[in-house]
Amino acid sequence: MASSKKPGKTAKPAKSKPKSKVPARAPAARVRSSDTPTDVAVADVAVADVAVADVAVADPALFDPLTPGEIADALRTLTEDRRLSSMAKVGRYRVICSEPLVVKPPHWMAGHRLARIVVYDYAADRAVDACVDLDAGVVAHLELTRAQPMLSRDEEALAVSIAMVDARVREKLALGDTVQAALHYWGRGPDDLAFARRSAAVVFGRADGHASVVAVVDLLENMVTQVVPAEHW
Repeated sequence: MASSKKPGKTAKPAKSKPKSKVPARAPAARVRSSDTPTDVAVADVAVADVAVADVAVADPALFDPLTPGEIADALRTLTEDRRLSSMAKVGRYRVICSEPLVVKPPHWMAGHRLARIVVYDYAADRAVDACVDLDAGVVAHLELTRAQPMLSRDEEALAVSIAMVDARVREKLALGDTVQAALHYWGRGPDDLAFARRSAAVVFGRADGHASVVAVVDLLENMVTQVVPAEHW
C-alpha cells in the first residue's frame, strides 16, 4: 500500500556573507591560567608590533637635511607668527640651529616634513625653540624661554672679530698669540654683566696650547667687556 505522507521540503542552503574589505585587527592576546608572566609579555609585544607596523615603511626622505629653500620657508612661517611679531619687527635675532625633525605615529604630524628652528632674540633676550610643519605651513610648536643656546658659527666669528680689533686685547697679546677658541660664556653671578646678556669668551694663546688672554665679548652691544689673563680666568 502506498504511503500517504507527502515528501518534506528540502532546506535552502544559507547564503554566505560577503567578505569585508577592511583588514582584520590583530586579535587580543588571551591569557590562560597556565601562562607564565613571560608568555603574557611576549604576547603583548606581538600585538604591539602589529599595531606599529607602519613605522617600518616611513619615508626615509623625512630624515634628509633641510634644504636652503626649506630653511627660508621655515623662517618665513616663524616670523609671520603673531607671537613673534615683535622679534620680526625689530629684526635683532640670529638663527642658532635648523634641522629636520621626525615624529612617530600615532602623532598627528607623523609623515609630515618638519623643521626645528632655534633662534636667539637679542631684543627680548630670549631663546625661541619652534617646530614648523613645512607641509602645512604652520608653526606646530613654539617655546619661549630665557635659556642660553650654544653659540652659532656666525656668533663665534663675530666675537673673534670684535676681540681682535679691541685695543685692550691687542696690548696684552704676546708675539705669536692667536685665537684658540670662541666659547659661549654665561656669568657666574648677578654682578657679572654676562649673567644677563648673551656673551662669548675668546681665548688667545700660543700654538702649543698655552692660553694667555681671555676676552669677554658682549654680543648684544658688540663690545669687549672684560680682558682677563688666562691664569686668572
